[in-house]
Amino acid sequence: MDFAYSEKVEALRARLLAFMDEHIYPNEPVYHAQQAAMADRWQPVPILEELKPKARAAGLWNLFLPHSERGAGLTNLEYAPLAEIMGRVHWASEVFNCSAPDTGNMETIERYGTEEQKRQWLDPLLAGEIRSCFAMTEPDVASSDATNIQTRIVRDGDHYVINGRKWFSSGAGDPRCKIFIVMGKTDPDNPDRHRQQSMILVPRDTPGLTIKRMLPVFGFDDAPHGHAEVVFENVRVPASNILLGEGRGFEIAQGRLGPGRIHHCMRAIGMAERALEKMCRRALERKPFGRPLADQGVTRERIAQARILIDQARLLVLHAAWRMDTVGNKVARREIAEIKVAVPAMACQVVDWAIQAHGGGGVTDDFGLAQMYKYARTLRIVDGPDEVHRDQLARLEINQYRPPRNTPA
Repeated sequence: MDFAYSEKVEALRARLLAFMDEHIYPNEPVYHAQQAAMADRWQPVPILEELKPKARAAGLWNLFLPHSERGAGLTNLEYAPLAEIMGRVHWASEVFNCSAPDTGNMETIERYGTEEQKRQWLDPLLAGEIRSCFAMTEPDVASSDATNIQTRIVRDGDHYVINGRKWFSSGAGDPRCKIFIVMGKTDPDNPDRHRQQSMILVPRDTPGLTIKRMLPVFGFDDAPHGHAEVVFENVRVPASNILLGEGRGFEIAQGRLGPGRIHHCMRAIGMAERALEKMCRRALERKPFGRPLADQGVTRERIAQARILIDQARLLVLHAAWRMDTVGNKVARREIAEIKVAVPAMACQVVDWAIQAHGGGGVTDDFGLAQMYKYARTLRIVDGPDEVHRDQLARLEINQYRPPRNTPA
């Protein structure tokens, strides 16, 4: 693979870096002040809405969507350095209409939706007029194995009826959320466990869809985005809302989660870079026992190791992106699993060292490190926990050495 950025990517990086310097970093205190002053935290933060037209005018809109006339047409490899830059500020990606779960949902509808579904839901999502939710995880089963999902999607004439309970349904708390992508079982008795599930589009205002509560993560409510527990009670939607057809839900999930996983990893690298930057600045400013932290061996050791870990993770992500572009998400599942384990672990460690360098201030909201750690630690669970990805990697390795069937060992 070629690690050099193309002229197109270099130009986009330059524009994005300039936009971050002019509009994102200076408005970090504005964002926090506005959110703190809002009577209803579950409303859009004004500064984000002010910046979105500027990002669109700068040609920095929908950069994530590969191989599509509706997006910027960037490959995963081309998008990686841009996502990393956005990841340096936790709310920045929304300014460019490149935030989760909308990116994954838009890519899902683009890849698997009908033209009518695209017209009704994808186009307003790409325009930033609405937001979306992905409802897959359930509280009553081990959702790391998607075949466990119990939500039922039952055909009834020209409609499907949905019953079940989901949680950690990201994006559900946003008042702009207008569409849910819901995974459930249409054929629970199918002997092929991977053909039992389907995905279906459910408008937010459909009767029977109830948000029971918003779930905090390490004390952060992530308003106005949020993660919800949602109940579906006899939720009825047209049969035309099914994505790709009955029994294709697991297939769609694998196609959706690959890009989702790598996007998270791309942003986490940018976040880790920001944490290292904060750590270095703090190490120069803070002078316990009469000399800067930067002069103490343990701090220098951690800074050096952080640089190594970040650069290793970046190379893994770029390689995974290249593989996804060249051989497809399914064939690149090994590389995707590798980064899904390696990058969150790296980010957790780097942010932890940055917190330690800041002392008590590191665990407050003053430096943004607590929020970073929350995101990094949560990444070890979302889109499949570390254990699942390690198990998949081990099986892929072991299978290379199994004797062919019907061949004596």
